[in-house]
Amino acid sequence: MNPNLQQRLVAYLKEQGASDVGFSMPPDAEAEFPGLPYAVSIVVRLSDFIIDEIDGAPTHTYFNHYRSVNAFLDQLLLKAGLFLQKEGYRYCTVAASQSINQDGWNYRGRYSHKKAATLAGLGSVGKSSLFLHREWGGRVRLATLFTDCPFLVPERLLPSPCGDCHLCVDACPAGAISGKSWNPERSREEMFAPDKCSNYMKRAFQHIGRGAVCGVCIRVCPQANKKQL
Repeated sequence: MNPNLQQRLVAYLKEQGASDVGFSMPPDAEAEFPGLPYAVSIVVRLSDFIIDEIDGAPTHTYFNHYRSVNAFLDQLLLKAGLFLQKEGYRYCTVAASQSINQDGWNYRGRYSHKKAATLAGLGSVGKSSLFLHREWGGRVRLATLFTDCPFLVPERLLPSPCGDCHLCVDACPAGAISGKSWNPERSREEMFAPDKCSNYMKRAFQHIGRGAVCGVCIRVCPQANKKQL
């Protein structure tokens, strides 16, 4: 374990534009990425102004911002991987936004960014099934890199901050949020219906980014700028 290398990687990624960086050792990483047990979570904060413009429907600006931040995260992943490779380590990137169609189900990526980020102590998960950063709430995007470089990792999960709040449940135009509180054993599908969300976006917001984004649940979540311990 090389704490100096870990600190250097964090400093490098933040110099390149990352908003936050975390490290974890997911228990199921070896099954998907043999020999790469450590995960690096990269966070980029979204524009508050652009999110605040969302009023019951996405905007064209939000669609462009969403795509731009995803592309930027993918560049940060590559830079992080090359940084580690130069130090003699192996890596595999998980794109910021990439769906993999398996058995007719097109609403899952290769690995859950939220899982890696929560294990890294960067935040928790809300009733919306959004990752809620400990400072910026749902107003972030994530990407993940797996590596054989050993890192120091946190030992506790942050609790979900939602409590009795149902703002996202009430605001979701697709009715896709069940309102159940998150815990590590609860599946995403118990909390959120991704197919219901996607189908609604394609119908209602086809004129904005071909129905690929919404953002209403991000806009109404009160957790932005509330630091969690």
